[in-house]
Amino acid sequence: MPDHNPAVEAAMEGELALLTPEIRCSPERVGALLHPEFHEFGASGRHWGRAAIIASLAATTEQGARPVAVSALRGVQLAPDCVHLTYDTEYDGSRAHRSSLWRRTEGRWLLWFHQATPFSERLT
Repeated sequence: MPDHNPAVEAAMEGELALLTPEIRCSPERVGALLHPEFHEFGASGRHWGRAAIIASLAATTEQGARPVAVSALRGVQLAPDCVHLTYDTEYDGSRAHRSSLWRRTEGRWLLWFHQATPFSERLT
């Protein structure tokens, strides 16, 4: 049984929140979970900065839409102020392997980096 790790649990909570429509459609709520230096390599291959991803999520997410399905969520604390998460998502038939780095900044866990890689077959 995995050990209880508050840092990993806090990062997982933030990650899952970012996948819900209620958070995604609110620039303020998304911004509160992203590190000032946030960047992402999306499933599309596009490199996103903090302002661009906040604007895109707000423009493309409808309140009340169904959340993204998450599976195989795992986390490890790499350093006192750094947590790495990996998981898979499925939404509207698209699947992606995901990797996120969360940094504790001024006492809060914030998403610093995210990458999504599309896949079609489940590989073990």
